[in-house]
Amino acid sequence: MTDTQKTAAAVIPQQSTDSPEPLLKVTGLTKHFPITKGLLRRQSGAVKAVDGLDFDVRRGETLGIVGESGCGKSTMGRLITRLLEPTGGTIEFEGKDITHLGVAGMRPLRRDVQMIFQDPYGSLNPRHTVGTIVSAPFKLQGVEPEGGLKAEVQRLLSLVGLNPEHYNRYPHEFSGGQRQRIGIARALALKPKLVVADEPVSALDVSIQAQVVNLLDDLQEELGLTYVIIAHDLSVIRHVSDRIAVMYLGKIVELADNKSLYGEPMHPYTAALMSAVPVPDPRRRGAKSGRILLKGDVPSPISPPSGCRFHTRCWKATQICATQEPPLLALKTGHQVACHHPENAPDQAPGDKPLPGAADTVTTATE
Repeated sequence: MTDTQKTAAAVIPQQSTDSPEPLLKVTGLTKHFPITKGLLRRQSGAVKAVDGLDFDVRRGETLGIVGESGCGKSTMGRLITRLLEPTGGTIEFEGKDITHLGVAGMRPLRRDVQMIFQDPYGSLNPRHTVGTIVSAPFKLQGVEPEGGLKAEVQRLLSLVGLNPEHYNRYPHEFSGGQRQRIGIARALALKPKLVVADEPVSALDVSIQAQVVNLLDDLQEELGLTYVIIAHDLSVIRHVSDRIAVMYLGKIVELADNKSLYGEPMHPYTAALMSAVPVPDPRRRGAKSGRILLKGDVPSPISPPSGCRFHTRCWKATQICATQEPPLLALKTGHQVACHHPENAPDQAPGDKPLPGAADTVTTATE
């Protein structure tokens, strides 16, 4: 064992393995979309949208997923709800492997795992009334609710803040926020155990966002739901999440509880994301904001960088970052990070030679 490995081993706490069985457990999850060309459609490469995710979701909690556009958040959401077939890895729900279940095998589980889609305009059939849309899960699962189907659908509409008398209206007669509420009512119809919400408020006006977020909070408390909420708005995630996973280019780079992540982010990418959250204080105008401006674009998921995927934009990158991929380890209890040179934690590769030009990949902005 080298001196560097000994130093790293000394500061890494024992990895916890005795937690109660989670509702959802994901191990080594990957999804590669093939790229084909020519008349014979030969595969010439692959888009590595999700490339090895390990996390779990505990009963009754809200796990937030954040990251830049194109990092694989939405693909991950569709994988764990089995709307997409994984390329590799395993997905366990209540201890049962659901990774490669077919349509027939997933049908009973659809009652327990539901999804709220990002686009309230595209996720509702314009030819169907609201009553038909929200009642569809009952018909597909062969469930006859007490008091009749119409009464139950109207109760659901009322639950999400819509007028139950609008049962016979069509989606185009509603605003964006109201359509998202229809999508939420449909997802909650069969009282699922896990709800994956893909950017549930990004298409809505700011004034409506708070209402929908508060609605999700209230429904979780009332129905005992477990959420996986995917978003790029850090203030929304901070408000609703118990734990947060930060994704970059198909990988989870940091996973921690809400207070720990926002108070002491460890990964440089997380620190850069946090610095971009605006602070509405006129007294700070013209002062150094401490915002970290990363130079360059996110690399292509077709050919991601070797080693740590963030090293091409990281101001702390050293030689080891370009050659060795850092594992996702708990450097504090409940705070996992995949970084050789974390912030607010002991350096995992002290004395390693910096990469040429690493210091030029970032600038600090003023307000």
